[in-house]
Amino acid sequence: DFSRIREADAVLICVPTPLDVHHEPDLSYVEGTARAIAPYLRANQLIVLESTTYPGTTDELLRGVLNEGSGLSAGSDYFLAYSPEREDPGNPNFDAARIPKVVGADDESAAAVAIALYGAVVPSVVPVSSSRTAEAVKLLENIFRSVNIALVNELKLVFEKMNIDVFEVIEAASTKPFGFMPFYPGPGLGGHCIPIDPFYLTWKAREYGVHSSFIELAGQVNTRMPAHVVHRTMEALNHQGKALRNARVLCLGLAYKPDVDDTRESPAFAIMDHLASYGANVDYYDPYVPVVPHTREHAAWEGRKSVGFDQETIGSYDAVVIVTNHRVVNYEELGAWAQCIVDSRGVMRGVQTNGTPVWAA
Repeated sequence: DFSRIREADAVLICVPTPLDVHHEPDLSYVEGTARAIAPYLRANQLIVLESTTYPGTTDELLRGVLNEGSGLSAGSDYFLAYSPEREDPGNPNFDAARIPKVVGADDESAAAVAIALYGAVVPSVVPVSSSRTAEAVKLLENIFRSVNIALVNELKLVFEKMNIDVFEVIEAASTKPFGFMPFYPGPGLGGHCIPIDPFYLTWKAREYGVHSSFIELAGQVNTRMPAHVVHRTMEALNHQGKALRNARVLCLGLAYKPDVDDTRESPAFAIMDHLASYGANVDYYDPYVPVVPHTREHAAWEGRKSVGFDQETIGSYDAVVIVTNHRVVNYEELGAWAQCIVDSRGVMRGVQTNGTPVWAA
């Protein structure tokens, strides 16, 4: 009931900002929410956008829609600011009350009001000079991760050919007490931020005549990883004299990261799609995702149920592909029960398998 917006002193907009089919920003949720709020906006309210987006969204899009729909003016009648969401799902060491909050606004009054709001609930507020700067901060945080994950994913492919364990390399490099931060390879990127947000900046950069090739290349490297995992699965099956077509393949893990139930943009869907396109019979096991939820791009899997985790079930598959390294999974049992394991997370390193072949992916 958007009419109740009038009762609030502060309104925080936290809606999705996905990509459309052309990999361009889809701000329909932000714009639609702003149009729904605007008729009920009153003087002296604080409106804060928290959705991740390109620099200029708050000032160029949100301000215009709110001003037009309300008849009020940001900066003189109400306060408008941007403060990006920061969270790490599944990390017990950081919740919202322990993460510093970046706040940016385009006038001093709005900045002061937003800082006062967030300062009441977070350990520290980090004010920046404008809403655009705050929007850019969030993109930098996610692009930093995207680029570094792409680097180790590419190194994994190189070292794989050289018969070098990329995880051993990373562990050894991590002993350097300065100038190095470990990132780990995987089957591709997932979640609602890192696979999407870099493309917001590359799209906006083109408006200024700048081609952000480095960021786009990182996205391409990470996007190719699910196909690499499927290729390694094919090699693993071939080594046993089996074809991928008609093989029974289990994807272990559907969530995009360990120990959560969030499947948004999970590379598991792309891996299952690839496997099915080659004629494999594909199932999944995930203790956090008993049933596949609705997704925009992988509707064919909706409603599929997780199989069980027991010796008879696991042993019935020609290959088990580890996509998500949930800590609750007993990998010693997996090593004892599975016919073949394709490990995209490096979790089987050092695990006794009783002869079960393990293929790094």
